[in-house]
Parts: sequence; structure tokens; C-alpha cells
Amino acid sequence: MELLRVAINQAGYSGNSDVIKKVALSVKSGELIGLIGPNGAGKSTTIKAIMGLLPVMDGSITFAGGSKNYSYIPEQPVLYERLTLWEHLELAAAAYEIERKTFLARAESLLQLFRLSEVRHHLPGTFSKGMQQKVMLILGFLLEPAVYVVDEPFLGLDPRGTKDFLAHLNQARAKGAGVLMSTHVLDTAEKICDSFVLMNSGTVVAAGNLTEIRKQCQLPEGSLFECFDQILENWTL
Repeated sequence: MELLRVAINQAGYSGNSDVIKKVALSVKSGELIGLIGPNGAGKSTTIKAIMGLLPVMDGSITFAGGSKNYSYIPEQPVLYERLTLWEHLELAAAAYEIERKTFLARAESLLQLFRLSEVRHHLPGTFSKGMQQKVMLILGFLLEPAVYVVDEPFLGLDPRGTKDFLAHLNQARAKGAGVLMSTHVLDTAEKICDSFVLMNSGTVVAAGNLTEIRKQCQLPEGSLFECFDQILENWTL
């Protein structure tokens, strides 16, 4: 089942309306799509378009059922200075209108998973970068949406945190959720993603699973990194 379809002719900002152009992708139930590209390729702008945050948009963003049932996990933690971790969770639960009993069960489970139970009443501003990133992951998982839009989730996470994140993400996918993940960590992306959307200069330059990507860049045994490098080199010629 298709959960999200993106069909952008062009989008951007006032005075620069074609930051991204001809961007097409879809996310199906249980699928993990890797959004790959160098800095400035248009990945973040594409995510903003999906979230409806661009002032100029020629195209369509379609969620299954017509409702924007998604969680966004940003690259940089966005936290309130005067709210404790638990207060952040309660605020999110209120915004999402999560029933109290359901919220308590999910929150306890996620705090245990990411090993933050003992600091639930502390201010996240005092946390390390990795701990703050875990707070954002908990907030994203709390909703249990149909679609997860995740921007560079591995930055700041230690190996154990990465393992916990991927394990819980796989559980969500097993329940039918779809994931669009922007990342520069290509070796991890190669192992966990079902398919890839490679962007450069604001547009899609290749898309498909690894076998299809290899065919497109004529590297039958190439790693994702090697294919990525080859495609960008050909693009600039």
C-alpha cells in the first residue's frame, strides 16, 4: 500500500522558485527509502515540501487517506529550555491527542528503550548531543504514525543508540509504517534501505534498489558509495 507520493514539478522560495525540480518518489507500507545526496542537493528542501513548509510549490504531496499522518525527526534537536524531558513528552501527547493510558505505556517503553528513564524529569538542555537526539527519536516514535520522515538520525548517536533506533524502526515497519530517511551514512543506508532516491542540484539523478542503482551507473558489484560517487561524477561532466 502506498502511504506517501511526492510529485514536485518545482518548489522553493520567493525569488528562487526552483530550488528543487522534477522530484518524484513514493513510500509504501513497511518500506524504508533512503534519500541520498551531497550537501545542497535539495534533500532538506524536499522534506520541507513534504511538510508543507515551502512558500512556492508546484506539484503534489499525497498521503494515504488524505491526512498527514506522519512524524518528522529533524537533524538538529528542537527542544524547549524550560521543559523537562517528561514535559516534552506530555506536550507532544497533548498535541497529538494521544489517549492518556496509551501515552503512558508508549512513553515508558520508549524511555526504557533509549535508556533515559532516570533523567525523565531533567532538562534536555543539560543533555549530551546524543541524548538530545534520543529525545527527538522518542518524540517521533510516540505518535506511531503511518509515515516517518527522518533527517540524518545517526548524527550524535552511539552504536548502541543506533542499534536501538533501527530495531524500533523495524518494529514500526513490521506494523505497516513507511520511512523516508535522509542520510549521509551510506554504508548503513546500503544495509537497511529497501531502495534509494539520489539527488543532486535539486533534482533526482537516480532511483531504485541497489541492483537498479548499480545498473544505472554500470557498476554491477559497486557499493552504494561507489555508485553514488560515479553518478555524481557523470552528472558534473
